[in-house]
Amino acid sequence: MRMIPDTPLETGSRAELLVFDQLRSAFGSATDGEWFALHSLNLPRHEYKRFGEIDFIVCGPGGLFVLEVKGGGVSCQAGSWTTTNRYGQVDILRESPFRQAASALHALARLVPGGIIDSFVTGYGVIMPDVMGLPDSAEWEKPVLADARDFRQFEAWLEALIKHWQQKGTRSTGPTVGELQSLLQFLRPDFEAVRSTYVSNHEVEQRIVRLTEDQLSLVDIVEANDRVICTGGAGTGKTIMALEIARRWSTDGSRVALACHSPWLKSCLSKLAGSGTVVTLANSIEVAARRSGIELFDALIVDESQDIFNLAAMSHLDRSLSGGLEHGRWVFFHDINNQSGLCGEYEPEAYELLERCHPARIPLRTNCRNTLPIVKYVQENLAADLGVSAVGHGPAVRVVEARNPIDALARLQEELIQLVEREQFAPSDIVILSQYPYLNSVCSQLPDSFEYSIRQLDEYSPRGSTAGKIGFAEIENYKGLESPCIVLIDLPPLDSSSKCRALYYVGLSRARVQLTVIHF
Repeated sequence: MRMIPDTPLETGSRAELLVFDQLRSAFGSATDGEWFALHSLNLPRHEYKRFGEIDFIVCGPGGLFVLEVKGGGVSCQAGSWTTTNRYGQVDILRESPFRQAASALHALARLVPGGIIDSFVTGYGVIMPDVMGLPDSAEWEKPVLADARDFRQFEAWLEALIKHWQQKGTRSTGPTVGELQSLLQFLRPDFEAVRSTYVSNHEVEQRIVRLTEDQLSLVDIVEANDRVICTGGAGTGKTIMALEIARRWSTDGSRVALACHSPWLKSCLSKLAGSGTVVTLANSIEVAARRSGIELFDALIVDESQDIFNLAAMSHLDRSLSGGLEHGRWVFFHDINNQSGLCGEYEPEAYELLERCHPARIPLRTNCRNTLPIVKYVQENLAADLGVSAVGHGPAVRVVEARNPIDALARLQEELIQLVEREQFAPSDIVILSQYPYLNSVCSQLPDSFEYSIRQLDEYSPRGSTAGKIGFAEIENYKGLESPCIVLIDLPPLDSSSKCRALYYVGLSRARVQLTVIHF
């Protein structure tokens, strides 16, 4: 079934998310003239409410149906209905879910012009996916209720619900394709065409925050082991987990080192880490220990550790950790995809040294940074594993083929105007990444008259640009960082060389919401 919007709106209801997925899978793939469902429709006029909201409206050749969703526990005592959520919070309902669904349907029917609604069989249903065993009652008819048992065979229940209302109705024919389109146009006119890009992008960012918090549940597993290699592709939450482990380990007074290879990443981590954590470059960890007035660290965390898998760096880490690498407490966060030749120096012997310490291995498979189009683009073009995107849908990746550097410059200007003026990104949310320094990049050729200023980022301000300015950085320096919108420039067409693939991998995976690639 076609879902509008194509990802669920933020309602805070786990049950609505479950129903959204069930509806999307029902009745096969949708085309014009077939079934569609609207999520969370607000009613500006309701019989006795200041405003009402319908959880789902399902429309198709068989009719128009309102679905009311109640998650958690449900009870009724002396005619008073309550729901209990997963946290034990109890809400008192003003009316029964069945009366709520029926009144919402009547309010909707009064709003829709008669020339449209007259062709539809109408009805309602109530879905309670978490409960079983509601008794029979004169207040509702059995076919309109889906409990946990019905929810497991959702499409069969939905078909039975539609048949139930068709048998009660008086219309012998259903709506035409044109009438279905007219109804959709009335309920959400040109919804997908005019829906604010800013709102869509904001929803993606909200999902990323929620998923990143969920990913922190894996920290408990890391804490249960003294030595851990945690592996995952770009966007699987390695850096946020490293910061959380550092915070936990330092709360008991332990002296914790958080090490990495990149000065840019070090600067970013220093701003985010707590006061009990010493953030350092791997090769200068001994100096960091002396400056902190200690000889050895009690625990070690290494982010982007594939950049320091060489014997020299491992020697520095080993000498600075209580018990050394063999007996000390540590966790290495490692990108499973090949990035050798871009940052640091990789020696297989260094990784083998860690393996001889018999660490626990924890894979990260949930991507909580990149939207599905970005993940698919990286997988299809690089065969790199970014995990399974849980962020959901987002804007399509834009690939711009320029004829030459002059054309690439013109395309870059067009793209930046598109992002700011039509798609409503803040300039500070946009970062241009190039394989070259600024003066060698096509970006430096933007005319002085160009209305958006470009600011070169550096290790002291790596995460974003000054408000009102678009950021610029070299790809290898931006490794381990991210931005809502990334524009990749100055790249040749993708080839099989390891350096080229590494540049593409890092550059492509930095984008959270919108990714644009301009090459010639």
